[in-house]
Amino acid sequence: MPSGMLVALFAVLIALQAADTRACREPSPTPSPGPGPSPSPSPPPAGDVFTTRDGVRFTVETVAANLDIPWSLAFAPDGRLFVTERPGRVRILDLAARTSSLALTLDDVFAQGEAGALGLALDPSFTQNRFVYLHYTARLSAGGGVNRVVRYREVSGQLAERAMLIDNIPGATIHDGGRLRFGPDGLLYITAGDAANTSLSQDLASPAGKILRLTRDGATPPSNPFASPIYSYGHRNPQGIDWHPATGDLWASEHGPTGNDEINVIETGANYGWPRIEGSQQMAGMRTPVAFYSPAIAPSGASFYRGSQFPRFVNNLFVATLRGQHLLRLTLNGRAIATDERLLEGRFGRLRDVVSGPDGYLYLATSNGLRGTADTDDRILRLVPAP
Repeated sequence: MPSGMLVALFAVLIALQAADTRACREPSPTPSPGPGPSPSPSPPPAGDVFTTRDGVRFTVETVAANLDIPWSLAFAPDGRLFVTERPGRVRILDLAARTSSLALTLDDVFAQGEAGALGLALDPSFTQNRFVYLHYTARLSAGGGVNRVVRYREVSGQLAERAMLIDNIPGATIHDGGRLRFGPDGLLYITAGDAANTSLSQDLASPAGKILRLTRDGATPPSNPFASPIYSYGHRNPQGIDWHPATGDLWASEHGPTGNDEINVIETGANYGWPRIEGSQQMAGMRTPVAFYSPAIAPSGASFYRGSQFPRFVNNLFVATLRGQHLLRLTLNGRAIATDERLLEGRFGRLRDVVSGPDGYLYLATSNGLRGTADTDDRILRLVPAP
């Protein structure tokens, strides 16, 4: 069967299994979804071929449709795709078998505004230990929410054996950060927003407005700069992190206040200035961004391309943008940006995450269920080379 037909069949199957979750929009986040009737999702415009400035041609395929505000994508070594849905669920998509299963429904999620089930990461030794890490906003009995990072073990497609790694990261309906990624050092990196309290970003006694680093058991690594989980500080709302495959540099995307969205190179112990400086402003002891964008593009998930399907994309940094509604492609020259290009601008609405898949394709999650303007459901898309 041609690959395009397989993709269409899989998208229909996901629509059938996930349709009733569309009725569970915030703030009612926790009901367990089940199969239900749904019309077939509409695919991207047939035959559309996109071409980059340097001649890379690609099409966009729908891998899954009718998702409920997907936030983070993480591939397992066996090719399965783990997906968080902000209202409080984790799904596992088997792209080969064209199936979707519900692995977890949180019973204490605070899914209001930008809060909810956010980041997801799989352990570097997932094949052996089956550990899955989740960043989410938990509901407090007194009202409001607090951010947590918890670890589960995947057992027969379900997440079990919950362990708390870090709790009491300030939470709010905005600026929760939420990205999880394992670094080349085998340690877990966590982005934490300022939770709408700007004073916290410069406060080394608070984990808010920081990039945090933990061991896979939740301990503070001895090499952390402040004898705490804090790795860097002075952040407003960082939502994307990844390491350059060749240099090992950590790059991050971050939301600015009204513009001045940032791309940074992150160094241990460094202060990135919020709220004292932004954009091109400078102050002693604080870092200015490698690049900043005004008007706002709202950069979210970020990933370097590591595949073989697009040779010209290798070591390019891709950033999903929300307000910008495009996939930002950055080519680098050391720690400087050589070129930037906006792909798919306005075609699929708000984009929340981007990851390089084990098959060499580039995968995207849309985020139109929250503040969206596109006339479509939320989907997972992939970029495929065009002849």
